Amino acid sequence: MKFIRRLFRYSLYVAGALFVLSLAQVLAYRWLPVSHTPLMLLRAWEHRHDSAWTVRYQWVPRQAISPQMTLAVIASEDNRFEQHWGFDWYEIDRARNREKRTRIRGASTITQQVAKNLFLWPQRSWLRKGLEAYYTVLIECCWSKARIMEVYLNIVETGAGTYGVEAAAQRYYKKSALALTASEAAMIAVCLPNPIRRNPAKPTAYLLKRRQAVLKLMGKIARPEFV
Repeated sequence: MKFIRRLFRYSLYVAGALFVLSLAQVLAYRWLPVSHTPLMLLRAWEHRHDSAWTVRYQWVPRQAISPQMTLAVIASEDNRFEQHWGFDWYEIDRARNREKRTRIRGASTITQQVAKNLFLWPQRSWLRKGLEAYYTVLIECCWSKARIMEVYLNIVETGAGTYGVEAAAQRYYKKSALALTASEAAMIAVCLPNPIRRNPAKPTAYLLKRRQAVLKLMGKIARPEFV
């Protein structure tokens, strides 16, 4: 009995320490720019023997990104970004109930993607999903929607060795993220579900069709207050 009580006490200490550490991480990134993510490190390790592999990444403040880019990712990835608290239960319900087929957009919100990309590893598992949900709650409690969007647009994978919309704008359109047009922003957004295979500079017929759908939706959704 004494052993069980001691084990329980130690477990509480460990849980408390992990909570403080994770909270400190989230609070730090409320203000600090992100220098790297686990995905960036993993990709670099995977291509460590590839001399041609280069990393394109440049952190820029939200004010240096075109408002069209924000509208495009909301239209393409997370229509209810401003309304939910990290989990879009409507989309989760649809994903659970619909039959297996090609989907335009999954149930993962922008906040969940930030949690995964900034703090966790990319492989799917129940452990990672649980930690993703945990970090999602912390982020929503500690950050503003504007900050969530700023981090997302800076760290999201936008191509092979390319991270963030500034690097994507420079790579595919030879311009800054601030200068992106609605059409260019929408094309980058529709490539995000599979940025390694999809190239905004060489769009397929499917991507062109998706871009038109996103552009149409961009004209209908309410402009976020922080844009």
